[in-house]
Amino acid sequence: MDLELKDIVEFLHSVARSIGAEVTSPWFYLQFGLILTAAGMAYAADAAIRSRVDMTSLAMRWPLPLRHFARVLVSSASTAIFAILVIAARITMYHSTWPSRSYMLMVAAKLALAWLMIRLVTSVIRNAFIVKLVSVSAWVVAALSIVGQLDFAVEALDSDQVAVVLGGLRLTPLLLIKAGALLILALWLTNITSNFIEGRINRSSDLTPSIQVLLVKMIRMGLVVVAIAIALGAVGINLSALAVFTGAAGVGIGLGLQKIVANFISGLILLVDKSVKPGDLVTIGDSSGRISAMKTRYISVAAGDGREFLIPNEDLVTQKVVNWTYTDKNTLVKVGFGTNYDADPRLVCKLAMEIAAAAPRAIKSKQPNCILTEFTEAGMKFSLTFWIADPDGMDNVKSEVMLALWDAFKREGIRVPYPVREIRVRGGALPVETMVEVPTS
Repeated sequence: MDLELKDIVEFLHSVARSIGAEVTSPWFYLQFGLILTAAGMAYAADAAIRSRVDMTSLAMRWPLPLRHFARVLVSSASTAIFAILVIAARITMYHSTWPSRSYMLMVAAKLALAWLMIRLVTSVIRNAFIVKLVSVSAWVVAALSIVGQLDFAVEALDSDQVAVVLGGLRLTPLLLIKAGALLILALWLTNITSNFIEGRINRSSDLTPSIQVLLVKMIRMGLVVVAIAIALGAVGINLSALAVFTGAAGVGIGLGLQKIVANFISGLILLVDKSVKPGDLVTIGDSSGRISAMKTRYISVAAGDGREFLIPNEDLVTQKVVNWTYTDKNTLVKVGFGTNYDADPRLVCKLAMEIAAAAPRAIKSKQPNCILTEFTEAGMKFSLTFWIADPDGMDNVKSEVMLALWDAFKREGIRVPYPVREIRVRGGALPVETMVEVPTS
């Protein structure tokens, strides 16, 4: 039955009278002092325990569930010690005076035990924000139940005075709280399930990397949609009543989040057409590296110097992309160099091809080639080409071949050309100063 406004006011008045009567009693200050003393002793004991217990080596030989339980219990030692001290004070006062004179101690002990249990249960959740949200929400519900006001709070949050009717949908704070709690639980279970399925898919050797990523994304999105539908249906929200709002939200997304939607669709296209996949060596504009991950909005390209380029999926669909490993990992390496005119070009080409063929990463089944490309003012230019099995580290291979060329040229007396500057002076010779040396006697 919905609460009327006058009922709420009368309840608040009764609560104020009860608090006023409790505060004027000397037993209130005794209980309050005992609670503060227990809190101080618990804080000091917790500090002593933390200074003497190594959390990393605690219960290392125990089974994982017991080890996890022990670590959480030690980290919440202050709460446990506070609950024990307050329970002891409550039992002492219960047997020495009227039970009503230790009511605050009983409430404080129950609140502490409730927080300890919530802390143990939520310790399995990895997300810190979700842990805080769930812990505080559950503790508030437990506190209302302990003081006997849970039913009143539920009725107040579900009353017509705070309800909002949108079309055929009646929204109340209680309905939103239930929907939020169920959504968090459903999405948490969805994340666990999708991570398990992702691990099984990634271990499958029959699927290509791009197909693995596509399946994981489709399964994850499908599970999220099902989880949201189940959570909303469990609290009594008719999904058909949200058709108008979802249509308006779709229009807003299409207008305001065009780039995000474009990147999402582009990511699906990349996964389907397999133009790029994790592990490929690509060059996009000025960015080169291996694709380390393909996300919903972007791909991550890991460079060899520790950097990672996050490139939007739309750029890979609309711009020029060089995929060094699209169909074949074999890569042609080109090395340009020059010599002076005193060298024999045939000998130069022979030396260059022998050096390239001896490179550790050169493909032995494909012979290197060296050609004379140009006669210039400074000397002759050559182009050496050879194949390697993987484009990764191509610059290192080029450097090794060029160093070997330098050693061979020094050994054979072949000189590398360098620019020569000739200075001509017009209008006669430069004045020359003569210096006469005076002999010393």
